[in-house]
Amino acid sequence: MSHLKQQILELQRVSEALEPNEEQRNTYIQEVSNYANTFINGLEDAKAFSSEPLTPNAMALSNEKKSLKEILKIYAAEVEAKGIKPASGGHIGYVPGGGIYTSAIADYIADVTNEYSGMHFASPGAVAMENELIDWMKSIFGFPETAIGNLTSGGSIATLIALTSARDKYGIKNAKIEKSVIYLSQQVHHCINKALRIIGLEDVIIRHVELDDYSRIITDDLSSKIKNDKAAGLNPFLIIASSGTTDTGAIDPLQEIGDIAKTNNLWYHIDAAYGGFFILTKVKKDFFKGIEMADSLVTDPHKGLFLPYGLGAVLVKDKASVYHSHHYRANYMQDAIGDNMPVNPADVSPELTKHFRGLRLWLPLQLHGIEPFVACLEEKLLLTTYFRERLLEIGFKLGPEPDLSVSYFWYPCKAIDENTFNERLVKEIHDDGEVFLSSTIINNKFVIRMAILSFRTKLKTIDKAVKMIDKARKKLSL
Repeated sequence: MSHLKQQILELQRVSEALEPNEEQRNTYIQEVSNYANTFINGLEDAKAFSSEPLTPNAMALSNEKKSLKEILKIYAAEVEAKGIKPASGGHIGYVPGGGIYTSAIADYIADVTNEYSGMHFASPGAVAMENELIDWMKSIFGFPETAIGNLTSGGSIATLIALTSARDKYGIKNAKIEKSVIYLSQQVHHCINKALRIIGLEDVIIRHVELDDYSRIITDDLSSKIKNDKAAGLNPFLIIASSGTTDTGAIDPLQEIGDIAKTNNLWYHIDAAYGGFFILTKVKKDFFKGIEMADSLVTDPHKGLFLPYGLGAVLVKDKASVYHSHHYRANYMQDAIGDNMPVNPADVSPELTKHFRGLRLWLPLQLHGIEPFVACLEEKLLLTTYFRERLLEIGFKLGPEPDLSVSYFWYPCKAIDENTFNERLVKEIHDDGEVFLSSTIINNKFVIRMAILSFRTKLKTIDKAVKMIDKARKKLSL
């Protein structure tokens, strides 16, 4: 027995490295804090994009230990400094995750305490916090108290939950799949198509509804397509609208589409991942009329509320349809089951093991209040208008007035093919990297895209971007 105890104590001595003492913890925290402060303080002058390649084998694992300072040095050189810098206010190419500092503090606390927020029995406080946030979002979007929801890793899992619910509500399976019809815009996020494949609906009929000049769904065409499909003996069951498309930031006519869905008894899903929280602004609130008519809704706090990547949300009105696929009981979970327990997040999501995500939103809301978040959203709308005006001044052409903070532009080059010139212009912009913009194709035209949503994007950021774009244009024109 003494030999066994000796072995255990020897292993304990080695494994104790995983539990640093208070002095070591303080040292680690100070080193990380120094790194974070250096990073944040340098963001304004740092490039938003770098195409510099990774150093070969820089990430290779070995048995040789490194100090935390050495590890942070590798991280700074190989992760932080290369590719897109999503924490930068100069990241206006794709809709960015925000990364407010107080969310990082919340994640640190959540990771240290390691709360399990999947089941109420395991952590009633964590589950209550997440359910409180779901209830808060229901009130924002006009969903009833009886609706159900989940905090997900992002819009993709949120969409998966919503579309699975629609599938199960309408019993879309077996031979019924090939006769069932979904109506959506060409501009829906690609996670929609991905989710349909994952849930076994790859073979459904997809109807792309015609769009107006502002990239919004034309409701007359939607009604006509549904009528024709019903007459042909098909099974229309789902309409997908957007309140803030990825390409152009368009908000579909939500109320009119909701009326069509109700008249035809179709599931109505709204993708508000990017644009949803603009409903909090005075100037855009009316654009969201009808969002409360949705059967399911997806929105991303890591976009519209400027949180770090990793927090999406889904709301669904029909609890039974969500539970059909996600609610499960096993013998080993019998202690976690009770008749009067609140909704368990693990019962409404594919995830059983899940990160305690709620704290990263709950803590900043409690600490800052909602006012700074709303001010930031309103600021982005004005910055979008300002950017467009500045681009006009230096000779660029603009897409239609945007509904939100995504827009596009191009330079009307006369010397060579317009698309070719703008392709080269984007390359020059990426090579410069001071501010990051992306490109897309709209009606066969190659255009440059702005997506202004970072909480760090300010007036001077836009001035810097205009200067960079004009410099690149002049270089190409020569």
